[in-house]
Amino acid sequence: MKAPARILVIRRDNIGDLVLTTPLLHALRENYPQAWIGALTNSYNAPVLEGNPDLDAVYAYDKAKHRPDRSRIGVAFSTARLLLRLRRMRIDLAIVAGGGGDRQATALARWVGARDVIGFGEAGAAGRITLPVAYGDGAQLHAAEDVFRLLAPLGITGTPGPCRMVADSGARAAVEARLAGMPHPVVAVHISARRPRQQWPAERFAQLIIGLQRQHACTVLLLWAPGEAGDPRHPGDDAKARAVQRLVAQGGTGLASTDPAPATAQQGEPEATAAAPPALVALPTAHLRELAGALACCDLMICADGGAMHVAAALGKPVLALFGDSPVWRWRPWGVPQRVLAAPGGDLANLAVAPALEAAVELLGPVRAGA
Repeated sequence: MKAPARILVIRRDNIGDLVLTTPLLHALRENYPQAWIGALTNSYNAPVLEGNPDLDAVYAYDKAKHRPDRSRIGVAFSTARLLLRLRRMRIDLAIVAGGGGDRQATALARWVGARDVIGFGEAGAAGRITLPVAYGDGAQLHAAEDVFRLLAPLGITGTPGPCRMVADSGARAAVEARLAGMPHPVVAVHISARRPRQQWPAERFAQLIIGLQRQHACTVLLLWAPGEAGDPRHPGDDAKARAVQRLVAQGGTGLASTDPAPATAQQGEPEATAAAPPALVALPTAHLRELAGALACCDLMICADGGAMHVAAALGKPVLALFGDSPVWRWRPWGVPQRVLAAPGGDLANLAVAPALEAAVELLGPVRAGA
């Protein structure tokens, strides 16, 4: 096919999925350095692509569920205006980036009027795929490898590179100011997860933090999605964060005796004393920009599998990932130093503190050596 001059990548789902599409975007830029390359996504996850040097433009539309303050008719009208604007640009190639096909994204490609459309499926599937890629056993691949296969019709194959994301400079500066004068390294501990089987108890997070600070003179940046747990639209972890802070401040008093005791300091390592205030900075992150700004200031990320994990990897941070019932081979952090712990029985409530502490200390070794 003729080299496309105007390429639009469409990805409309979750934050992690969009992050794992950034290796595809980079490969497009490397192979088509003179092309105009844009992305169409939704307003919820669009900050993933802000400042991405591989893109000339990012277009975002609202999903009705993300804008309860607007009428559905108003949201639909704004989306239609955006698609009309893209249609006038005469897109040569649209890539519908989504594992196993995405009918709604393919419909967007149709409305944009792209000359050619790459997507998973058969020719003519969902009305507009002209360069189909058979999905086959794509679900057995890592998600980054899966979506990268969509470049095969362009002759681009191989292993995708690392994920890429640029943190907002203002958000990063705000967190750097909070951390001024605090000990290094800085470890981010993100306590939120959407699914129940991906949630680690507050007591375990507190015990991990205490154990880590007894082995390293580090600062812990406690991150979470703000709000009350009972909020049906945006459940948050304010109560859980308060519990973690209280237990850490108490030095572990009241923690379940069935949990493994925090490890003691290794020879030559500074040890926190009971009288010393813990170096813990609490920071709820209501928006993706705030999360990325915070993670950009850290040396290690500890969290459950989810969008925040992929954001950390896209910022080049080592990750300790705690997995409940999601498949490690599909969703593990991509392209960074990592340790992944899969919980017994697929439920993070069954994961003990000791292996997590051991893994965190292991990942911090190279950080401290390079300090």
